[in-house]
Amino acid sequence: MSSSKNIRVAEGFSTVVAEQPVEYVERKGLGHPDSLIDGIMESVSTGLSNAYIDSTGKILHHNVDKGLIIGGSSDVSFGNGSITKPIEVILAGRAARSYQDISIDVDGIAIKAAKDYLRAHTRFLDVEKEVLFQSKILKGSADLSEIFDRNTDVPLANDTSFGIGFAPFTKTEKLVLETERMLNSQEYKKIHPEVGEDVKVMGIRDMDDISLTVAIAFVSSKIQSAEDYQDKKEKVRNDIISFAKKLIGNDVEVTINNGDSKSGKVYITKSGLSCEAGDDGSVGRGNRVNGLITPFRRMSLEAAAGKNPVNHIGKIYNVLAKEIANDIVTLYPQVKECNVSIVSQIGRKIDDPKHLDVKISTEKREELDNIRKKVNDIAEQSLENIGYLTHEIISGKHSMF
Repeated sequence: MSSSKNIRVAEGFSTVVAEQPVEYVERKGLGHPDSLIDGIMESVSTGLSNAYIDSTGKILHHNVDKGLIIGGSSDVSFGNGSITKPIEVILAGRAARSYQDISIDVDGIAIKAAKDYLRAHTRFLDVEKEVLFQSKILKGSADLSEIFDRNTDVPLANDTSFGIGFAPFTKTEKLVLETERMLNSQEYKKIHPEVGEDVKVMGIRDMDDISLTVAIAFVSSKIQSAEDYQDKKEKVRNDIISFAKKLIGNDVEVTINNGDSKSGKVYITKSGLSCEAGDDGSVGRGNRVNGLITPFRRMSLEAAAGKNPVNHIGKIYNVLAKEIANDIVTLYPQVKECNVSIVSQIGRKIDDPKHLDVKISTEKREELDNIRKKVNDIAEQSLENIGYLTHEIISGKHSMF
């Protein structure tokens, strides 16, 4: 079924992911260097957007999605730790530096946003002493800036690209996402301050058996000995097992810091971040906009963080596709799986994609036939209201990683 908005609603895959025999799911947590730089550059984009609005009344052209974290060096031992070579953060991309006779301090805004983000999301990092910041943000290209600035009622797509979304999450996806969120929650940090922000969770489901391999950068100042480390690690492992049982009802196998050696070399850090000791990070190498890396699903490889929230398809269509899929499965419980793909065309209005594909998996074919028109209407209405996404993204309603 096609519509005036180039929407097609069709039958989905014969075997949904939740019913396939094997599934892999990964989440790079809040303090993982790839997630850190995603968060930093998204904060820079938001900072610039707000500054542009304050100065000119509108968001100006920018795409700051090329940031890099270069890991430092550290010296840690039980009870102690120091960063001996600072972490470097390079902010890169393109941004308008003036509008008519108004100048915008892009570098100052960007560096402040980066520092503020790190202060808000790390506990044991001295942002002024242990991190060096460089802004390499330059003026945008004339052609893309012109498309952005073109006076139309609806923004024009800055690229020919696509966005992908799906719903609902499987048990494994939900478990991986929520396990990292639990470990990085303020409530859990109060009980276990030794758990650093750099957490990575890899989930494997083989039929009904689920295992989690978790990497946690423990904080050296909160660990007094090898025995204390093993004791605290085991307590965290048991917490994850209990959490999983409550969340999904399954007994789950959990391994933490499998790289620890029997000779005593264990994963401890001064700051709770692996980037203090050489682990680098780059925008777009981590989670998709739904917070996960899902190799058994369709995915876009676009780096959403840092892209402008007005007309950059790599951000807007990925968020929109996710929202459409979520709306459909929420309204129609008979939908076992929904996959949404949206393709743009550079210079075309963003509410009129080149193509939008919705694949619906239901138990019986007639269930799809009964809701096909309604699903089409949801997608069409979402496109008509696409302008709201810009404001929601700036306000932080949608995560980019």
